[in-house]
Amino acid sequence: MLNYFLKGEKGTRLRFMGLVLSATLVLLSVFTLTQKGLNFGLDFTGGYLTEFTTSQSVELKNLEQFIAKNHNGDFELTSQGNNHFQLREAPSANKSSVNNSSDWQSAVTQNTDIDATVLSSAYIGSQVGDELFDQGCLAMFAAMIAVMLYLAVRFEWRLAVGSVVALVHDLVLILGLFSLLQLEFNLTVLASLLAIIGYSLNDSIIVGDRVRELLRVKSNANVSPAIIINDAIKSTFTRTLITSGTTLATVASVWLLAGAPLQGFAIALFTGIVVGTFSSICIAATLPELMGVSAKNYEVKVDVKTQTLMDMP
Repeated sequence: MLNYFLKGEKGTRLRFMGLVLSATLVLLSVFTLTQKGLNFGLDFTGGYLTEFTTSQSVELKNLEQFIAKNHNGDFELTSQGNNHFQLREAPSANKSSVNNSSDWQSAVTQNTDIDATVLSSAYIGSQVGDELFDQGCLAMFAAMIAVMLYLAVRFEWRLAVGSVVALVHDLVLILGLFSLLQLEFNLTVLASLLAIIGYSLNDSIIVGDRVRELLRVKSNANVSPAIIINDAIKSTFTRTLITSGTTLATVASVWLLAGAPLQGFAIALFTGIVVGTFSSICIAATLPELMGVSAKNYEVKVDVKTQTLMDMP
C-alpha cells in the first residue's frame, strides 16, 4: 500500500499537495490568531480560583445556571471529577482578599439541593501571570535557538531549513486550533508546546538523516532527488507509525482519563504528534527538494593538489 502511494510521480505529487495544504492551514491559523487571539487561562490573566465539592450529583449546566443568578461578573465553571468543580473568576475591583466570601459561595453552600463544600480559594495576581508568560515564552525561544544551532551543525542547510519550517508549522497549527476553539491556554499547554518542539524535531531528523544517507550513496548520483526522498520516507515510515502510534495511545489515555486539568495538555500534545508526523513528510522532506537539494551537495570535494596526486599514474 505504502509503495503504491509513494511510487514515482504519485508520491511526489502527494507530498506537494500536502505542502500546499500545510501552507493553507498555517495561513488560516495566523488569521484566526489575529482575529480571535488565545483564551489565556488564570495562570496568565490572574484572578480567583475556587474549588468545591457537592454532596449530591449535580449537572454542570444546572449548577452553572444557578451560580449565574448569584454572580455579578464573568466566570468559568468546569468539572474536575465526581461532584468536584472548579470556578474561575476574573479579577474584580471590589475584592481585595481571598478570604472575602462572595454571594455565589453562600448560595451553593446554603442550598440543600447542592450542599457544596469549598475546598480551596486562591488569588493569582496579574503580575505573576505576566511573569509566567514572559518566562514561558523565553523558554520556548531558547528551545528554538538550541534547535536551530543543532540543525545548523547536523544537516546541510536545505535540510535544516526544512526541519525548522516544519517545526514552526506545527506550533502555529496548535496555536491556531486553540484560538479557533477558544480552548484555555495555560501553563500545561505551554509545557506541551515545549515537548512538541522536541518530538516534531525527532521525526524531521529521522527523515532528514535517511535522505542524507541515500544522497551520499555513489550509485544514486544520477537518481532524481524526488525518488531518493520518496525512498527515504518509505524506509522510515513504518518506524514513524509505530513511534507515533504508541505515543498517541498514551496521550489519548491522558486526554480521556486524566480529567479537565490535563485536557489542554493532552489536546495540544495529541495534535502536535499528528501534525508533526505529517510535516516531517510534507515539509521537512519536500522543502529541500524545492530548494534544489541533490547528491552534488554531498560530494566530497578535494583541492587541486590532492586531485593532481590522485590523477598520477
